[in-house]
Amino acid sequence: MNQTMAPSGERLIDLCAIWDAGVYLPSAAWNRASSGVARKRLNEAEKLSAVQEAQLKRLEVTRPRVLGSREQGQVPRMARQPPPPWVHAAFLLCLLSLGGAIEIPMDPSIQNELTQPPTITKQSAKDHIVDPRDNILIECEAKGNPAPSFHWTRNSRFFNIAKDPRVSMRRRSGTLVIDFRSGGRPEEYEGEYQCFARNKFGTALSNRIRLQVSKSPLWPKENLDPVVVQEGAPLTLQCNPPPGLPSPVIFWMSSSMEPITQDKRVSQGHNGDLYFSNVMLQDMQTDYSCNARFHFTHTIQQKNPFTLKVLTNHPYNDSSLRNHPDMYSARGVAERTPSFMYPQGTASSQMVLRGMDLLLECIASGVPTPDIAWYKKGGDLPSDKAKFENFNKALRITNVSEEDSGEYFCLASNKMGSIRHTISVRVKAAPYWLDEPKNLILAPGEDGRLVCRANGNPKPTVQWMVNGEPLQSAPPNPNREVAGDTIIFRDTQISSRAVYQCNTSNEHGYLLANAFVSVLDVPPRMLSPRNQLIRVILYNRTRLDCPFFGSPIPTLRWFKNGQGSNLDGGNYHVYENGSLEIKMIRKEDQGIYTCVATNILGKAENQVRLEVKDPTRIYRMPEDQVARRGTTVQLECRVKHDPSLKLTVSWLKDDEPLYIGNRMKKEDDSLTIFGVAERDQGSYTCVASTELDQDLAKAYLTVLADQATPTNRLAALPKGRPDRPRDLELTDLAERSVRLTWIPGDANNSPITDYVVQFEEDQFQPGVWHDHSKYPGSVNSAVLRLSPYVNYQFRVIAINEVGSSHPSLPSERYRTSGAPPESNPGDVKGEGTRKNNMEITWTPMNATSAFGPNLRYIVKWRRRETREAWNNVTVWGSRYVVGQTPVYVPYEIRVQAENDFGKGPEPESVIGYSGEDLPSAPRRFRVRQPNLETINLEWDHPEHPNGIMIGYTLKYVAFNGTKVGKQIVENFSPNQTKFTVQRTDPVSRYRFTLSARTQVGSGEAVTEESPAPPNEATPTAAYTNNQADIATQGWFIGLMCAIALLVLILLIVCFIKRSRGGKYPVREKKDVPLGPEDPKEEDGSFDYSDEDNKPLQGSQTSLDGTIKQQESDDSLVDYGEGGEGQFNEDGSFIGQYTVKKDKEETEGNESSEATSPVNAIYSLA
Repeated sequence: MNQTMAPSGERLIDLCAIWDAGVYLPSAAWNRASSGVARKRLNEAEKLSAVQEAQLKRLEVTRPRVLGSREQGQVPRMARQPPPPWVHAAFLLCLLSLGGAIEIPMDPSIQNELTQPPTITKQSAKDHIVDPRDNILIECEAKGNPAPSFHWTRNSRFFNIAKDPRVSMRRRSGTLVIDFRSGGRPEEYEGEYQCFARNKFGTALSNRIRLQVSKSPLWPKENLDPVVVQEGAPLTLQCNPPPGLPSPVIFWMSSSMEPITQDKRVSQGHNGDLYFSNVMLQDMQTDYSCNARFHFTHTIQQKNPFTLKVLTNHPYNDSSLRNHPDMYSARGVAERTPSFMYPQGTASSQMVLRGMDLLLECIASGVPTPDIAWYKKGGDLPSDKAKFENFNKALRITNVSEEDSGEYFCLASNKMGSIRHTISVRVKAAPYWLDEPKNLILAPGEDGRLVCRANGNPKPTVQWMVNGEPLQSAPPNPNREVAGDTIIFRDTQISSRAVYQCNTSNEHGYLLANAFVSVLDVPPRMLSPRNQLIRVILYNRTRLDCPFFGSPIPTLRWFKNGQGSNLDGGNYHVYENGSLEIKMIRKEDQGIYTCVATNILGKAENQVRLEVKDPTRIYRMPEDQVARRGTTVQLECRVKHDPSLKLTVSWLKDDEPLYIGNRMKKEDDSLTIFGVAERDQGSYTCVASTELDQDLAKAYLTVLADQATPTNRLAALPKGRPDRPRDLELTDLAERSVRLTWIPGDANNSPITDYVVQFEEDQFQPGVWHDHSKYPGSVNSAVLRLSPYVNYQFRVIAINEVGSSHPSLPSERYRTSGAPPESNPGDVKGEGTRKNNMEITWTPMNATSAFGPNLRYIVKWRRRETREAWNNVTVWGSRYVVGQTPVYVPYEIRVQAENDFGKGPEPESVIGYSGEDLPSAPRRFRVRQPNLETINLEWDHPEHPNGIMIGYTLKYVAFNGTKVGKQIVENFSPNQTKFTVQRTDPVSRYRFTLSARTQVGSGEAVTEESPAPPNEATPTAAYTNNQADIATQGWFIGLMCAIALLVLILLIVCFIKRSRGGKYPVREKKDVPLGPEDPKEEDGSFDYSDEDNKPLQGSQTSLDGTIKQQESDDSLVDYGEGGEGQFNEDGSFIGQYTVKKDKEETEGNESSEATSPVNAIYSLA
């Protein structure tokens, strides 16, 4: 099969080489340069998918099937008998690009209508050397419609064949035949010939063929005197062969026809001379004759032999000295430094043409014999093209390119010294094609161009001709424009048909190419028979062909069951040649498919009927068995197949057809062997096949001797891990599945329990193996489900009770075709990294979920519940940062996967938030002091959290005047909005600072202070209850006693008056009602604003942070009972009743008024 390499490194297959094998590939597309119309031309080749390559490999080599392999048979597109004419037509369409000419189909109805200018199809080499003993043939073949006529020129002048009786031209050909059977000298016909093929639409030219007659001249007679040379001296025996055509092959032999032994001391140079680096006495034992072999005449001519006479200081030729470590000294030969015998001097130059072989040679003399080494200045020798010849005396570089130019040097060295010779290499180039002109088929009114680009060194010149004449002398054509190496055609008409020649040349050679311009006006034609029937197996891939022809090139569309839209995309793919590929056949794909070809001149259609058949599968496979000799063994093989197909079940033994003897019985679902013998041991393969596909399953039968039992035999053997599976093979290649078959390795006396199939892909994680699936140890073939656009490679691991085998060798790779993603990336999040942004992240998809090349992600976002338009961006990574966002705002986020085949499903929205900031201050921060022992704090959540609240921080400190105590810090959960502080100091006030926290940090703080104590003139019960520090003073005790005495006197007066029946309206005399009016007074609490939170005047703060009143303060605490008693201002003691009443009044009404002497006086009044 012909193969070339595309610029991208992919393999291209010669379509015509595989057409006859039954695989109908998309042959090519028509291409045409046009200003307004896209013109298509047949390409030289079509890149094949992995599925097609695998099918082609099956066609190239017939391999024996292995254990359990299942292969779909080729769908019979045509019988294997002489193909019908339409196949020839399609085949020739395939040849259009490869033959260098657009071919007219061979269909007779088209052949008789369409015309074609001539095209040269075969010609002799530019340098045509012939054997003088044979007739001369100068080939020239061409095709065209009508058939072209031929004529020749010789040495640029018309060659009149009719006037020379020895010269004739073959029928329907331009090949010249020069016959010398009747005499004549071939040398008389040497010269330069050129063939012209012509019909009414143009003239094509062959290359200029230089005819030369091979020459093998005789060696001139000469008498050669013996060559006298001193032992150890250098010597050159010159050959000087007679010039022949082509040059003869030179070799040296003795006069007795024995070859001369050559080594690094004695060798033949490229020019044919025989070189002795130093002559030794043993060289005198033979003579030396140069021989020339001429290729065409197959003759060998021998030159008179040279005889050597060696002068020596050691006349005895002692053979023992030949292997002496210092042979030269032992023979009295003086040692000397190397010198070059060829080439002469220290430097030389050499020119070579691109694409040829470069041969550099250095031959040196010296004692001992020098060693030769090669180097290139400024670089290394090209290891892939360089090789050493003639005992390292020659360096050959094959297929020389411009990069091989430069300076090379050879280094000759022995123990006496070294010398070097530099060779400057210049690489020139005869013209070579960059863009060879191609035949151009156009429809009337269309545009096109012929391009002729070549390169060389020196730069070649380009000359255009039309029909063999220089373009400058051709009739003017207003629709044709020449622009250097390009001819542009506009609005072509039928009269524009011609054959153009491009001749590009420099001093080293020339290239000549023909390209015709043909203008066709043909309505669409179908080239295949109508109403073909194609049967195909379920879940496989198939192609429906619809060969057509027309000019302008028709557009082809496919329809199913005569209705619906054009079939292309999804499970269908239409190639440029019109073939419809169904990527994976399903039951619903069965039906009638219609292809319609349309151009401006009309349309044509054809139909193909597709039938879908169930695959053939062995669902009960034969199992490995161990049996004793003489017993009966049954191997099962139960098959499921399509009932409309004929099933054939056959058996193989050791991969050869099994002969069913009288001891065997073959049934539809089993094979029975009676009286098992040792010769029955081996592998048995069940082959179930139909005309469309087949399936195979294999089992191994082991036969034991009579005295042994399978159980005891296996138990006695040591167990080990299984050997690795081998011979992995991929079959049933489908769009999303493939069948993997393997041959199990030796179980090593422990049955295989499981097989693990692993895969590796070379795009995302090359070299990393992943588990794909697991199968029981009884199977050796499995259908693997695949993901789109993954270049799979598989391996298998066997497992038994001892352990796992080594992985098998990898299978060949199989790339599935691409598809739009079927899922979207997971773990989509939106989180802020700064207060004014939101970072959207996700988990990227792996190789088995990418489904196609250039996997990327469409990221969309918008503010939640705003119904604003979606913002979107395409990202190739796994994160995207949205900038300029408000602080901590919810967003709807969507991330959708997309590849070159399309988009994934519509993703669901995920809620994310922009970046957090510091929160605002807590609202309504309240400080309440129900008593002198506790302080209650309450607050509301911040109005602007600016993020997720993670808690509150409370800092408080006791202070008295300018003295401040130790700060205390409390942290609360985000749900806590209350806190009670237990006072340790009843005198000091407290300053509280509260702030909310987010993940960013603590926000704005709010500060409040505990309330100031009541005025000293109207002390409350709670206040006077805590004056123990004043009550111990003497002056205060005396004062309180006086007041108590005064109160006692007043009470006595009051009782006396009451006892007399007097009534006094006490409550009417009060300035302030005693009833509760303020709800804050009811619960006994105090609510102070910031303005009221002023420190007590006259208070002092101690060094330990507590607050003490001035020494002038009085205390009556010591006078109370248990610290709970109360005194009036006059110092009189109020008993249990009075204390209880006052306490209820204080708790219920929250009045700051106490019972005072003044009130008592008012009451008496």
